[in-house]
Order: sequence, then C-alpha cells, then structure tokens
Amino acid sequence: MPSRPVVLVTGAAQRLGRVIALELAQRGHDIALHFHHSADAAAATVAQLRDHGASAESFRADLADEAATTALVPAVIERFGRLDGVVHNASLFEHDDVGTFSYASLSKHACVNTGSAVLLARALLAHAGARDVRSALVLMLDQRLWNPNPDYLSYALSKGGLELLTRTLAKALAPQVRVVGVAPGLALDSALIDDARLQRMAALSLTGRTVQPTDVADAVAFALGNAALTGSTLMIDAGYHLQPMARDFPYL
Repeated sequence: MPSRPVVLVTGAAQRLGRVIALELAQRGHDIALHFHHSADAAAATVAQLRDHGASAESFRADLADEAATTALVPAVIERFGRLDGVVHNASLFEHDDVGTFSYASLSKHACVNTGSAVLLARALLAHAGARDVRSALVLMLDQRLWNPNPDYLSYALSKGGLELLTRTLAKALAPQVRVVGVAPGLALDSALIDDARLQRMAALSLTGRTVQPTDVADAVAFALGNAALTGSTLMIDAGYHLQPMARDFPYL
C-alpha cells in the first residue's frame, strides 16, 4: 500500500481538473485520474503527474452510467490499495434556458453532476469505515448559485442539488468523511471567452482580476487538508457572487 495519500480527481485529464491533480501531486498526493472521452489528454497528464513524483493512474468511466460510476472507487482501491479523498470535478455543461429546457437535459445534468457524487460518496464512506480512517470529499460547485442568471438552467439546477449535498452529506457521512464545496468563478482557462472580454470581466471583479485555475486548486488542497472544515463552501470567485449579472459570462 502506498504511503502517500491517494486522491481520486474526476474529470482530471484537462482544464481545471488537470490543474487540481497537478497541484495535489506537488503537495504529496498520489492521483487516480478519472476521464471519460479524453484518453490522450489523460495519458499526458498522468505522465506529468509521475514527473512530479506522484504515483498516478487513469480510470475511464462515464458518470452518466450508474454501473460505471459505482465501479470507479473499487477500481481505484484495487490499484492503489487505499483511497483518502475524492474531488468531484467532472461536470456536464450544456446550454439551455427556460425556453429550451427539457426533462432530458435536466436528467443528463443531474446524473453526471449530482447523482454521481452520491455514488462516489457512498463508496468512499464504505472504504473509510473499513479502514477506520478519516477521508474527505470535495464537490466543485459554481458561484452562479449565489448569483443566478437565466443561462445554463439545467446545469445550474444540478449544481444547486450538489450544494445541498455538500451540507446533507456532511451530516450523513460524519465523522468518517468530511464534505466541502468549492465554488469557482470565471477562470482564465475558459474556452468560451476571448482575452479582451476576460480583461473587461476582470475589471468588474472585486479583486480587479479573474480567477486563476491555480487559485481553485489551492482551495481544493486546503479543503482536503483542513480537518475542521465540513459542510461549507469556499467561494473562489474574485467576489463575483456579490456582483449581480443579468446573463452568464459569455453573454455579457
């Protein structure tokens, strides 16, 4: 069994999940990297993680598939012998609004973004109980829950359920598993917004800058490591949740 703590990061092949995985590796964690479609990116990120001295393996799973999601934590434990934390970062993010909303869209977002968190939490709790250790679950939320707008309605509803889960699971999984939410704002790696608009958005923030992916990764590492933190959410959004917006960032 590895002596370094092992963390499963979902959706970690690229973008924010990749940054989180690399930050955790640099801080002494071994990484179970979950991905769905991005096999090449996952392989490249695993190689980078190993270059940072971490033991790292990739695990493919479709989080919309209940059986595949249920099998993910046991697969990680079989490979590493232990699992000390989960960062639920993977997310479906498709646009709809009141006019285009459908049950199908809501169901897709709810399964990937919300339901999978319950399955991963249940498996983590069982493993922590069997080992008689304390673990942590970090749920990636969104500042829009405190600053709502009409865009990405099904996504927002699914993340609202995830925020409720942060508080509900903190009670249900105590004391073996702490549960912490991390709510990012607009990050500079967004593919939806050009540099000029990013700079305009930075000027509107309370800090005069947009959120760097490393800011979010640092908060995730803090959440995993602070034994007194559970049932609450860290807002890593440059204060945008205090700045009302009529539309989502790409449409301003």
